[in-house]
Amino acid sequence: MYPAYDVPVKKKSLVALKAGKLDELYRVTKIVSDSISCVRVSDGEEMTFNKDDLISVAQFGDAIYPYLQPLDTVCNAPDSSLWHALIEADNYHALQLLKYLYGGKVDCIYIDPPYNTGARDWKYNNDYVDASNEYRHSKWLAMMERRLKLAKDLLNPRDSVLIVTIDEHEYLHLGCLLEEIFRGARIQMVSSVINPAGVSRGGFSRTDEYLFFVMFGNCQPLPLNLSDDWRGKIKGGYKDKLRWNGLQRSGTGILRKDRPNMFYPIYLDKSGKKILGAGNSIPLETPRSAVEVPDDVVAVYPIFPDGREGRWRLGRETFLELAANHFVKIGNFRGERTAITYLAEGERQKIKNGDFSVLGYADDSSIIVDEKNYTAKFIPGTQWWINSHDATQQGTKILNAIIGGGKFSFPKSLYAVRDALKFFVANKPDALIVDFFAGSGTTLHAVNLLNAEDGGNRRCILVTNNEVSDAEEKVLRRAGHTPADDEWQRLGVAQYVTWPRTVCSIEGHDINGVPLNGNYLGSDLPMADGFKANAAFFKLGFLDKDYIALGRQFKELLPVLWFKAGCRGKCPTVNEKILPPMMILPENNFAVLLDEKFFSDFERAVLDLKDIDTIFIITDSDSGYHAMIKNFADKTTYQLYRDYLENFKISG
Repeated sequence: MYPAYDVPVKKKSLVALKAGKLDELYRVTKIVSDSISCVRVSDGEEMTFNKDDLISVAQFGDAIYPYLQPLDTVCNAPDSSLWHALIEADNYHALQLLKYLYGGKVDCIYIDPPYNTGARDWKYNNDYVDASNEYRHSKWLAMMERRLKLAKDLLNPRDSVLIVTIDEHEYLHLGCLLEEIFRGARIQMVSSVINPAGVSRGGFSRTDEYLFFVMFGNCQPLPLNLSDDWRGKIKGGYKDKLRWNGLQRSGTGILRKDRPNMFYPIYLDKSGKKILGAGNSIPLETPRSAVEVPDDVVAVYPIFPDGREGRWRLGRETFLELAANHFVKIGNFRGERTAITYLAEGERQKIKNGDFSVLGYADDSSIIVDEKNYTAKFIPGTQWWINSHDATQQGTKILNAIIGGGKFSFPKSLYAVRDALKFFVANKPDALIVDFFAGSGTTLHAVNLLNAEDGGNRRCILVTNNEVSDAEEKVLRRAGHTPADDEWQRLGVAQYVTWPRTVCSIEGHDINGVPLNGNYLGSDLPMADGFKANAAFFKLGFLDKDYIALGRQFKELLPVLWFKAGCRGKCPTVNEKILPPMMILPENNFAVLLDEKFFSDFERAVLDLKDIDTIFIITDSDSGYHAMIKNFADKTTYQLYRDYLENFKISG
């Protein structure tokens, strides 16, 4: 069940008391002025209430008609088309809407769901079902399953990632659920230390939590330039120099008989400083001593210290090509057993990418590079003990500095979220990132930091409900307030924590307007400078299908179209009393035709503007729609019906 505050109470409505429990339901039988007669669903008892005491209730699975109500904006980059968004909503319904808007288009979902510990501080972040409930785990799993199935439809199946954090209370159940829902995806779990001091839970002190990475299609973590914290004890892959591989094969399949065509002589001059060429492969039945070698040439073979004949890693032609391009090096001269090394493809690519500048060439013609300023990129192991991931130092203290202490418990480290995202979107400067358990808003903050560090244009959509803390709920109820009241709404997590953090971090000050102190870790970016970014705040509402006027349809529809077209430029508005026949919005990169009679003017205007890449045409005629879009082949087009309900009915 969920409250539908925007839907009026009418006959046959399913309702609940504003000050009561949402699952104690009544069916309206009669309305006389402000007096509402109801039947209690559980036992059929007839009761009468005042109209102001009731709210409409919808059940999961019911058809809903959502819209987005603009609440606020922050604009710190008026010349930028990049707009993030925060949606205040139950995330189940927000996901239903996002599925329509961005199905298969999301690059990364990062979520920090309730850990189901039973703690009752911030219910949204921690408590889902009472700790004594015998169905505690199954109820939590049911909640997660509904949302993860919708999330699956958002992700790009060709290349995307779902990142989920969790602790020991539910990690086993969550792992099984992910395996069941995301069959075929690659799933890996990382242990990350977030509290080095540890928290005692009646046994070993808990210092870590877990991150599940669910990878789709071609998705895989990227090698990154990482600090020494990340290197750990893992061998290999982290050298800050070019890696020269031995040309003689080691490991398996190392003998001449395993690959006879990889056994050939490499010719050096008598000084052992120059490569003169290479002979042809020697047939297995021919001893190498039978191959004639000129007097002024030394033939080098892949021979093991015990005299066994090995083989080279490269064929003759490939070897000669690499040698000609300075990618082969001669070791200390030892006659036919002289060691020879070469640069593999990955190392050669580093030179091509400019990671190493070329200084010249050695006597043996091998390349010499500048290695002083190079830091190796690598993928770390699955045990993360990173100083900047301390949730107290880099989560709680950062949040408290922005919005004040005591307003939100256990926010994530800003840098822990940034790093988790970076492994998957560092190469996607225009990535779309969604967090539908947004909590304090760390994910959007991290996306802005990542964009500032590398010049990216990644967009983030946050979704959070507007629950109050358990302590605040008790105070509010004692004062006679209900979740429908403004006093209650102002203390909810979306309006009290998530949005203020978003505004302040973008503008670079705390909630009192005082500039933030210090720089972001590992950079010269002052927190007081904020970010060149914009964000819009919306509330997801529901419309009653019997109370929708024609003008209101489009007013409520317009923010949804803005989302559909990519949230570029400030969300447009419209006067619902005087609707234009068309809207041409180059700053938002989309256009809408409301009246088919004006199509000729609309077509000319759109074709004259290269910035318009998304087109919405309102018509009930399928054939008319296809005729109108024939000249818009290079644009994304959508047909909208004149009836709002036809466009946006969402069924559970």
